[in-house]
Amino acid sequence: MSEEDLKFNHPRPVFRLSRWVSVAVVALVVLGLVNSLLTNPNYHWEMVREYLTHPNLIKGIGFTLALTIGAMTIGVTLAITMAVMRQSPNPVLKGVAWFYIWFFRGTPVYTQLIFWGLLPTLYPMITLGIPFGPQLFAVETKLVLNMFWSAMLGLGLNEGAYLAEIVRAGLNSVNPGQWEAATALGMKRSMILRRIVIPQAMRVIVPPTGNETISMLKTTSLVSVVPFTLELNFQAQNLGRLTFMPVPMMICAAIWYLLITSILMVGQYYLEKYFGKGFNTQQSPTSSRSKSLSAVPATKTLLDVKS
Repeated sequence: MSEEDLKFNHPRPVFRLSRWVSVAVVALVVLGLVNSLLTNPNYHWEMVREYLTHPNLIKGIGFTLALTIGAMTIGVTLAITMAVMRQSPNPVLKGVAWFYIWFFRGTPVYTQLIFWGLLPTLYPMITLGIPFGPQLFAVETKLVLNMFWSAMLGLGLNEGAYLAEIVRAGLNSVNPGQWEAATALGMKRSMILRRIVIPQAMRVIVPPTGNETISMLKTTSLVSVVPFTLELNFQAQNLGRLTFMPVPMMICAAIWYLLITSILMVGQYYLEKYFGKGFNTQQSPTSSRSKSLSAVPATKTLLDVKS
């Protein structure tokens, strides 16, 4: 191969002045921020080091994680239920799901949490019986629903409305031909959802659900209005009031939030990688066409055998 061919196959990269100018500007801004953080005595980094592992903050982390896991469990369960109800041919189920999503998406979570905190005042007793008839069972609300469970239910019900739309979008992303083929094979609707549609929809559902989980971790800072005061943010604020050093305590809380969200992001990455198997978008058109053509005889054979 001649020298001219080598130059043609390996061209020299073009020098772009604007790119290097932008790199220099970003580097100067980052260095300025780092210098400000390290040299400004008002941050009191010695207090951050001292209180970063304070028992109250560690306890707050535990309650924050418990609220996040519990609320997301409630939210995911409600989301799947409501998304399936939205696609149901039954107009009553569809209407109930629509009203739930409309109500909890249309009101602020802060307002909802206030009402959950006032629930023992609004309904001092939880009763079970026939409407306008005799009572079969009654118990005090505060004995069943303490502040922790009120906060978890309030967060979970609100999250379920947002996740329901994410799940519905994921279900709608699956080709309708999958439903038709599975129905032609005699599969029930529940089995089609469980074995065919939901596994394929997870590729679309997982990324926004991971973002909602990270958002939920930070939304737990609002549960002090219930009032539930054992989560991480309130504990950091309380230490700030006791030490008259609110900024270092908020920095401690921010460090813990960043650490937990980083771990959640790693878990989200591996979940996306797992559910994205078989959906390689970088395949060449030729290979994709050959795979789709090779799958046709197998499908026809399966339908012939079923018939």
